Amino acid sequence: MEHPAAAVLCALLAALLFAVAAVAQQRAAGAVPEGESLVRSLLRNPRWWAGIVGDTGGYAMQVAALALGAVLLVQPILVSALVFALPLSARLSDRRVTSRTWAAALALTAALACFLLVGNPAAGNADAPLRDWLLPLGVLLGLIAAATAVGLGAADPAWRALLLGAASGSLYGLAAALTAYVTDLFEHGLGQVLGGWQTWALIAAGGTGVYLQQRAFQAGPLAASLPAVTIAEPLAAAFIGITVLEERLRTTTVGLVVTGIAVIVMCATTITLSRSQAAA
Repeated sequence: MEHPAAAVLCALLAALLFAVAAVAQQRAAGAVPEGESLVRSLLRNPRWWAGIVGDTGGYAMQVAALALGAVLLVQPILVSALVFALPLSARLSDRRVTSRTWAAALALTAALACFLLVGNPAAGNADAPLRDWLLPLGVLLGLIAAATAVGLGAADPAWRALLLGAASGSLYGLAAALTAYVTDLFEHGLGQVLGGWQTWALIAAGGTGVYLQQRAFQAGPLAASLPAVTIAEPLAAAFIGITVLEERLRTTTVGLVVTGIAVIVMCATTITLSRSQAAA
């Protein structure tokens, strides 16, 4: 039974926790000099661990929200984490959020909500065979690898944060696409879970995504990387959903045009935020 009001409340709490976690992790990662070991430094930083606790609480509230309401109600609200995170990060860093930054952040949030609501993706087949995964997964991993390689080698902090954030978000999107199948495996026992390639792909995608997100956080302010993570995750999940899991956008021709425009706006506003804030 759905409880929309409770779902909205849980989703807002999840977004707030995700925002606090992102700010804490970015401040921890941003304080690590480029020449030092990022992982070793973060593991010794209590602020980074506080961010991990925030992420855990956010995921718990997200699960609760999805249990109480539809995905299309919950997911657009979670995008508001970006709007929570920007002023919090600016306040802690003694910076002012400009009107241009606010406009870009709100446009990004609205465009992503439009993509989810107008596109209205339908659930597909989580149990797709490996052969159906090979080509789409190869394409996605190739793009992620290219973004990671260029991002790690970029001299400009703005582009480094943008590309590594996009790679991280894409891995999170891949993990999201694998989650439904892995969750279903638990009904058949731990042996089935450990024996499924999807389980190990999920762990690898999630772990690598976390690492690349910290590298993106290290490169510059939160607004330089978080928008890229925000849009790459649902876009990557949608790509896998459509090409592998037989999901479809349940909309009209006009709706497809609107959805396409929303994707363009998301990409443009993400680049605008990254370019304007990375050097701040």
